[in-house]
Amino acid sequence: MPTNRQIRKEKVATYAAALLDGAYEQGGQAAALEVRDQLELIIRIVRTRSVEFSNALKDSSYTPEQRGSLARAVFADSNPVLVDILAVMAERKDFALLSRVWESYGEQLERKLNVTVVDVVTVVELDDHLREVITKKTEADLGTKVVLRERIDKSLIGGILMSAGGRRIDASVLSQLESARNVLKLSTDGGEC
Repeated sequence: MPTNRQIRKEKVATYAAALLDGAYEQGGQAAALEVRDQLELIIRIVRTRSVEFSNALKDSSYTPEQRGSLARAVFADSNPVLVDILAVMAERKDFALLSRVWESYGEQLERKLNVTVVDVVTVVELDDHLREVITKKTEADLGTKVVLRERIDKSLIGGILMSAGGRRIDASVLSQLESARNVLKLSTDGGEC
């Protein structure tokens, strides 16, 4: 008998697959990438600004039709395939699975396109040469075509932070300083006296 965790995982994969298939049918790779970006933005907005809305989509006092209508109205400007999936998730009170659906969607999209999205965080914007070096190196390491998703974070002080497919490479100055701090804290040798 399947566990709740298995059922939830299957639901997530099903929503993501339906979303990817629908987006691809609608407009190919461009539509699929657009849906990924819209879904990421929706997750960010729901997490940071819309606690009441998020709660309403899980509220049992609303009928499934009311929850679905609410989702359709709020996300009306999004890709129609995405709006349909969000409405179904709201109707079934599965809206809490949204971030997992986004992750599964990204993984399925990467497999379909045979591409890996690598998140690259730096203190300053990458120039073309460095972007090319990072792309070639990660393509060789991962064995797939690579697309960089770049972000700037001044708190890194310097260096680079990369992640893809659950793997993370942290070559930032901030992590190196933190590592040195931990070594110094754990050091039992007080030096010469």
